[in-house]
Amino acid sequence: MPRCGGCEALIRWRHPVRGMVSPSVFIPIAERFGLISALGDWVIDDACRQIRHWMEQGLRMRLAVNLSVQQMRHEDLVDRIRDAMFRHRIEPGLLTFEVTESVAMEDPVAAQSMLDRLARLGVSIAIDDFGTGHSSLSYLRKLPAKQLKIDRSFVNDLGQS
Repeated sequence: MPRCGGCEALIRWRHPVRGMVSPSVFIPIAERFGLISALGDWVIDDACRQIRHWMEQGLRMRLAVNLSVQQMRHEDLVDRIRDAMFRHRIEPGLLTFEVTESVAMEDPVAAQSMLDRLARLGVSIAIDDFGTGHSSLSYLRKLPAKQLKIDRSFVNDLGQS
């Protein structure tokens, strides 16, 4: 029987008139108007709430949450994550935070500092969409990431020659 050890929190918006609105549409708008931090905090809190719900059902499941470049710029991000974990009584090891390669490369020094602080909190770190930016594998060795998610553009054509 297949086992599921983890999943990823993906935000979707079902508009009452427009139907499903793609994250590629509403995320940039939330970023432009300064709403992405509040949206990100809500996702982090809801992810922690969901993990607690699963635990109460006897299920131990890891959950991955994406972080935006704006969230990574907030000095209190680690404190907000710690507060959500405390409020919902979950272990840090059940959370993975994903940043895209481009977010990690925008300001490599600041990104490394924030990712190191997150890793010290006990959560896992993953680099998403690897191969779409310009980072080198030697740079990635400096990051506390435990996962490297290769962009689909590299794997779509595998096996087709």
